[in-house]
Amino acid sequence: MKNLKGQLVLITGAGRGIGRKMAHSFAREGSRLALLATTREGIERTAAEAREMGAEAKAYTVDVADRDQVYELAETVKKEMGKVDVLVNNAGVVSGKPFLDCEDEQLERTLSVNVLGHFWTVKAFLPDMIEADHGHIVTMSSSAGWIGVNSLVDYSASKFANVGFDEAIRLELRKNGVKGVGTTCVCPFFTDTGMFDGVKTRYSFLLPILKEDEVAQRVVTAVKKGKTMLKMPPFTHTIPLLRVLPTAVIDFLAVHLGVTSSMDEFRGRVH
Repeated sequence: MKNLKGQLVLITGAGRGIGRKMAHSFAREGSRLALLATTREGIERTAAEAREMGAEAKAYTVDVADRDQVYELAETVKKEMGKVDVLVNNAGVVSGKPFLDCEDEQLERTLSVNVLGHFWTVKAFLPDMIEADHGHIVTMSSSAGWIGVNSLVDYSASKFANVGFDEAIRLELRKNGVKGVGTTCVCPFFTDTGMFDGVKTRYSFLLPILKEDEVAQRVVTAVKKGKTMLKMPPFTHTIPLLRVLPTAVIDFLAVHLGVTSSMDEFRGRVH
């Protein structure tokens, strides 16, 4: 189990939701924190909360979809705080609309933040990890990265991409003999962050709406244990196994498990 005390952890999307809660969890581990978000108010609050818990924490504003901003930010963090030990790619957006109702700009924004944002941060920080043969990359995906969900076409596509990105990076590191850099792909079901306000689950004993505190703490534990894949709740582990079934059967199960109706009353976060 890794000791995270004194390690520099960079978290994107740390101004609220799971990102904010992960900052608290890493702070309790004694980690140093570089906290990123697009808005100053939320990220300053998270940093202040982490400092109250005894952690060194600095807030930075950046749009992870803008590679120039990310690369410039990376140099600033390295100068002010040192090399990043744990990179948590948590920033994400969701439109929550049927595909044909999404404006082109919304679709582009989803993929730019949820997918390309991971590319730019990993390109910025992975070389130092490889050089030191020490580090960890956390990719926040979703159970929607394993099964398509109505009104989440762009989001599901981005989360499927996250799963593939994590797997390919892991295999590249292994092929190149980099043993000291680990990866964790996190695939939770809907979580009560406000991002998915209004979503429903038909069978809560199988697919409960998750608590953001629980998700955050389990991510930190997964990093400490070097766990490569974190799915929650346990029932979501069955999703890849269903891929051996005929498509008609998978579609039938998606309907009757409530996957296709979970977004019917979606409201999303009120900004």
